[in-house]
Amino acid sequence: MGADLRSGGLPGGPDTAGTRPDAEPRPAGTPKIVGIVWGLLILNTLGSTGAKTIIPLPRSLIQMATMGALVAAFALALAVNLRLRIRASAYLFLLTLLLVPSVISSANLESGYGALFRCTRLALFVGTLWLLSRWWDGGLTFVRHHIRMYFAVLGSVAAGLVISPGAALPEIYGGRLVGALWPLTPPQIGQYAAVIIGLTVLLVLGRRTDGVSAAVVIVPSLVLLALTHTRTATLGLIIGLALAIGSLILTSAAARRFFTWTVLCATVAAVGFSSALQAWFLRGQSQENFSNLTGRAKVWEALLAAPRTTADKLFGMGLGDKSFGGLPIDNSWLAVYQEQGLIGVALVGAIIIVLAGVALLRPPSLSRACAIFLISYCAIASYTEAGLGDASPYLLHLALAASLLAAPATATPLSTPDVPRPRIPRWALRSEVT
Repeated sequence: MGADLRSGGLPGGPDTAGTRPDAEPRPAGTPKIVGIVWGLLILNTLGSTGAKTIIPLPRSLIQMATMGALVAAFALALAVNLRLRIRASAYLFLLTLLLVPSVISSANLESGYGALFRCTRLALFVGTLWLLSRWWDGGLTFVRHHIRMYFAVLGSVAAGLVISPGAALPEIYGGRLVGALWPLTPPQIGQYAAVIIGLTVLLVLGRRTDGVSAAVVIVPSLVLLALTHTRTATLGLIIGLALAIGSLILTSAAARRFFTWTVLCATVAAVGFSSALQAWFLRGQSQENFSNLTGRAKVWEALLAAPRTTADKLFGMGLGDKSFGGLPIDNSWLAVYQEQGLIGVALVGAIIIVLAGVALLRPPSLSRACAIFLISYCAIASYTEAGLGDASPYLLHLALAASLLAAPATATPLSTPDVPRPRIPRWALRSEVT
């Protein structure tokens, strides 16, 4: 993103901390390899199915690349944290507990051996996050990694649009933008664009980046989001930003100005471009198709009406491809119920509630605002998108929120040389007593 999105040094230079008598001790910085690990986790969650690419990529090759990225991420995280230093995290604890119903249900092999493979993937994913938790200190380091990596992914989408507009806007998806170089669906692209737009706007309001660097990210991401016609991502961006900026209104004049101008511009746009906005929102669908959420409601009703044993209700059917009867479930809560049962639904609900509760208890800050945006976005998207019960971008967004809500690490005091205490003779002690 530019210089302003890089970790800044101290005013006195990178090597002056701890050398001045009145200087506060500086905690150790985050190694660069941690950013590489975070990028590999993002690569792993891109998925292996989607639109047809310009150069056909075998699904086995894509799966090998994504799974190899996860294995490499775990190995690098372990190499950089050999002493296995971790930080307590309610989010990671609940995510670890989610492995229990996943393994129990997958062991029945009702979903095939692929369920055990997905359990292994989820375990490696959670283990890597535990290893990275050592550097969760409430700072914005992981926010910058998040923006850079997803911006690179969107760059590949833009490149595919330039190289082959027909492949990037296929008729099979109703002319919506897809990934022509890497198989990405419109909801995926919309999600990535909405998340980095929201985070970058908050960085601008917090004066952690300049307007030019922010515009380089926000403007093209907005164009790509508009081309995807993704309603869930758009609503998640608007509502998430409203809640995040609302948490800063009392302490930030910039947030108050931005909120005022946004409301004014939104009102003018709603009045002047109502017909165009309605056409974009409906995407040419009929009112009936729109009311049943593009057929999703029918799948949900069939899933809930399917007969289940008590064990299936409690633990689910095992990790699968988030589908029912060959059709995508497209709802995180129902997907978790299908695969991890009521226990999984309770754990996922606890994750959202705990993160939201911690965010509300934190004092106003930029980190808190970013966390509120991410939690709100994931909660909204969970209604029409699956992913809260398995290794996915949504779990990474929530992991980023957990890192932003973590208490800052206690600085280690400057080491002082051990000065030997003078030995006092016994006769001197006796004389003092007398």
